[in-house]
Amino acid sequence: MNDANDRPDSESRCSGPAHQFAMHFTSTPRGARLARRLVSHRLDTWGHPYTSTANETVTAIAAELATNAVRHGHVPGRDFHLRLTESAGPKPVLRIEVTDTRTERQPGPVPAPDDDAEHGRGLLLVAALARDWGTAACPSAPGKTVWAELGVAKAAGVVGGRP
Repeated sequence: MNDANDRPDSESRCSGPAHQFAMHFTSTPRGARLARRLVSHRLDTWGHPYTSTANETVTAIAAELATNAVRHGHVPGRDFHLRLTESAGPKPVLRIEVTDTRTERQPGPVPAPDDDAEHGRGLLLVAALARDWGTAACPSAPGKTVWAELGVAKAAGVVGGRP
């Protein structure tokens, strides 16, 4: 996990987005479910079929981040925002960002939960699936953004996770 300020430049910063999708969702389980489904659909329209590794991996990460925004970042009357981008260039990067309005609930280092715990594995999954992930404070309003990035090979649907 990295803070935005400590993060080195990546392919996604070096080249602009080839594709972009952004939407506000209600901070409810239904909103998180809709976010997950729309991410999967959008990736399919961008050339990452539903059954591809890239689609399945980014959809799983989107589900975890959206669920965390609903469960831990919910402020009554406030939505969460999801942004999905795919950078242009020879080494495309898929980046997902989920923003909520709870500034004081920052994700930190992710300890392994007890074996019998029912919760606490979401960010462990994100860390395992993503090439990189982290948080950034919202500069102009209360809140935080949790983001994750994956390198992809579009033709094969291959995801470049951690080396």
